[in-house]
Amino acid sequence: MEFVRIQHIDNPLFAKMHRLMQEVFPPEEVLDYELWREPLEDPDIRVFVAVHEGEVVGTTEYRYYTDLNVAMTDFTIVGREGLGVGRFLVRERQKDLEALARANGKELYGMFAEIYDPYRVEEHAFGGIKPMDPFVRREVLSHLGYKRTNIAYVHPSWQNDGEAVTGLDLGFMPANEEQTTLEADLIVSFLTRYYSVLPQKPQAWLDMVDSLSGKETVELLPI
Repeated sequence: MEFVRIQHIDNPLFAKMHRLMQEVFPPEEVLDYELWREPLEDPDIRVFVAVHEGEVVGTTEYRYYTDLNVAMTDFTIVGREGLGVGRFLVRERQKDLEALARANGKELYGMFAEIYDPYRVEEHAFGGIKPMDPFVRREVLSHLGYKRTNIAYVHPSWQNDGEAVTGLDLGFMPANEEQTTLEADLIVSFLTRYYSVLPQKPQAWLDMVDSLSGKETVELLPI
């Protein structure tokens, strides 16, 4: 299996990757095909696919913020069972992130992820791909070390229509497994940067960020 970076919309592997995303995620979670052009060419956004016998069997997008010394896992898709795709993507991503942190003269502080909560929202079928079942994904992320931030989390829809998307937790995987709180200003800085690409922010998101600005720390709770 190969871990291949995609940096241009015209890469033939991108069409396969985008089709896989559409099969797995709800429509509001998938950026339109043409709108991927700039993100793919952004050196700070790292999009990789797992390629097996010429086919895209998995993909992950993530980024590392040098000034914050944190990463964000945008998404990870396991498109086929029985190949060890999930472990392959996690291992290769972690090696890459650790190298980026070392080049920044630091050890990675941790990594954010938005995590579906199927106990609140049951309609996410994820294309019928069993490894992407939200109950399975949530437990896998817990095994990896993710915790949930103790906030009522919403995020702007990636369709940029000003709607608030609910039914998720903002997760964080600290490098120190004993860590039980996270700096609120780090969350604010991260969210403001991450969603700067979407001009249409729902009021619920603005209120959430404003409430965080008045806090020092936020609890990290088990998933």
